Amino acid sequence: MLGGHSTEEKVIDTIKSLTCTARSTTLSENRTATPLRRQPVQQRSAKRVERMLDATAELIQEMGYEAVTTTLIAKRAGVAVGSLYQFFPDKRAVVQALTQRNLERFMAAVGERLGGVDHQHWWDVVDSLLDIYLRMHREVPGFSKVHFGDVVDVRLLDDRRDNNRVIADSLTQLITSRLDLSAEQVALPISIAVQAADGLLNLAFRRDPQGDPEVVAETKFLIKGYLASRLGE
Repeated sequence: MLGGHSTEEKVIDTIKSLTCTARSTTLSENRTATPLRRQPVQQRSAKRVERMLDATAELIQEMGYEAVTTTLIAKRAGVAVGSLYQFFPDKRAVVQALTQRNLERFMAAVGERLGGVDHQHWWDVVDSLLDIYLRMHREVPGFSKVHFGDVVDVRLLDDRRDNNRVIADSLTQLITSRLDLSAEQVALPISIAVQAADGLLNLAFRRDPQGDPEVVAETKFLIKGYLASRLGE
């Protein structure tokens, strides 16, 4: 069990470290799933790839994943189709890169929020995590359609693990590296919390394009209660 103010501070510090370690603990393990045919070396090439990802996000937001084609992506990005194929083998690979970018931005936003806001209790961190996810769902083009990739493929982030498992494993690794807890103690509770939050927030956005506030509130209540029962107050 976790107890005492010092433990709460450790939990908060652990999740704060997401901004520094998210990429190494999550995406570095997914190198087999890297969608790029080749890494852009020059700044100009990197900006071109970013334009392709931005264009993909906009098109998915407008017409959905199935209707998007590589030709449409290239046209919206202002590049030749051949240029797109220099970096990506197909549409799925472009969307895979987009979802990986979304995950990186989510983790960066978590770090920024936790670094700038005083969290008095670990469940305030839960509020921040869910609030950032909600904001991305509302504001980031294409995110409401593909989330972290599950709409396209439940293993889009990593062909060895489903997308929610990638996120849960990252959180588990961070917590066990900082607290006197084993992965066996926390892995299942964290995995269940991630899965439950994902399903409930999807329900919230099916009921209301901006996220049904009652469902969001119930989601926070459920996740906090569950984790408190497993990891302690």
